[in-house]
Amino acid sequence: MQPIVAVVADVRDFDNYRWHCTPQFYLEAAMAVAGVLPLIVPAFGERIDYEELLGRIDGVLLSGSKSNVHPSLYGEEPSVDHEPYDEARDATALPLIRGALEKGVPLFAICRGLQELNVALGGSIAPEIQRREGIDDHRAPVSDVQDERFALAHEIDVRQGGCLAGILAAERVKVNSLHRQAIEKLAPGLSVEASANDGTVEAVTVEGAKGFVVGVQWHPEYWAKTDAASNALFTAFGDAARAHAAGRRAAG
Repeated sequence: MQPIVAVVADVRDFDNYRWHCTPQFYLEAAMAVAGVLPLIVPAFGERIDYEELLGRIDGVLLSGSKSNVHPSLYGEEPSVDHEPYDEARDATALPLIRGALEKGVPLFAICRGLQELNVALGGSIAPEIQRREGIDDHRAPVSDVQDERFALAHEIDVRQGGCLAGILAAERVKVNSLHRQAIEKLAPGLSVEASANDGTVEAVTVEGAKGFVVGVQWHPEYWAKTDAASNALFTAFGDAARAHAAGRRAAG
């Protein structure tokens, strides 16, 4: 049976409708590379029975987004620098993250997803990091061409002996960069798996996790079919989801 992976929807308003949606890049990488069936979960917050949901899925994929985690969730006052928001997604993703970690459901968190993971466990986020002395500009190139916006931009150092090193089998890899926020205070229980040359946290995992947990600040979904490191991440996530699915079948 093909594993089913939950993907938390973004909420968007256009054409006089409110949409719960996810960019196709993530769905395509999940299906074509990870070999899982992505199920878009509407961002209905506390209306969702997370216990029931987590008992029926084999993984959680958290996508990137233009929106940011609301700063009130990590104890800061909102400002223009923190915008835009998607509080419905916050209210859905954070409890789903905590539940997935508790139950050992494989979790792959990308860009906003990594920041959600950090906030869900008690960390904080820094806005507009390109304004900070000594920090590079991690924002996307200004272009209408997606291949240019998502082009591999800089290298990261991978922590040797960590879970990410085991997946990538490399000490350094080149990644793309499309973010203006980054982890400020690392949440208790998270360990840094990779960093940029300027010290920006590029990947994390949960220490002593019951299952697969990887969060990355870059966007492996875009090049998942052609870039070795991106492909390896989605392949590993898919393998973890299949192992979880086999365990669920064996248990019941």
